Amino acid sequence: MRKKTFAAAALLAAATLTLSACGNGKDDKSPVSVVSEESGSGKAATVLDQPFDKPDLVLTDTHGKKYDLRKETQGHPTLVYFGYTHCPDICPTTMSNIAVAKKALPKAEQDNLKVVFVTTDPGRDTPAELGKWLKGIDPQFIGLTGNFATIQAGARSLGISVEPTSKDKNGKLVSVHGTQVIAFSPKTNGGYVLYGEQATVDDYTKDLPKLVQGANP
Repeated sequence: MRKKTFAAAALLAAATLTLSACGNGKDDKSPVSVVSEESGSGKAATVLDQPFDKPDLVLTDTHGKKYDLRKETQGHPTLVYFGYTHCPDICPTTMSNIAVAKKALPKAEQDNLKVVFVTTDPGRDTPAELGKWLKGIDPQFIGLTGNFATIQAGARSLGISVEPTSKDKNGKLVSVHGTQVIAFSPKTNGGYVLYGEQATVDDYTKDLPKLVQGANP
């Protein structure tokens, strides 16, 4: 697979301009991740030439305990996604795709992989709610919640824009956020590969064996 590289700074700048609203079919804005996609390339993985630092996030996990993202995932292949449990489409699809692909890995590699779902809707996504939702997808997935400003800052450090939960014109609460998954290397702990919402089960199934080794997909 030919690598696609681009400046992380360009992604970060574009992140302030493009968002995707889960469940909002009338939102014609593109997810942040597609700003760097090669037209017609058909490639799911974008390899960053300037990896992101892992966010310095200390939040609350589904057991109500403090979870230090950097400390707990140090040396582990890690996938991080920002979304919310009330999302009717993009968020559950993304997490389910990863869960299915993960099952194709050897057991030891499944156990070593950290998949972290950080809520963008902490007002509704309590530890208990997150735990219940993730249990139905993959019990090993890690769910984090906490102060919105902290979550928003962590997302922005990865070029992911997140807006406070608000009501749409129909009075429905929605969370508007970037939809990319960032893969962090177990070797460097840097976020070096990005996936957009177009990534399929097959894409993750093909790439995870390389990601768990810190290799380029």
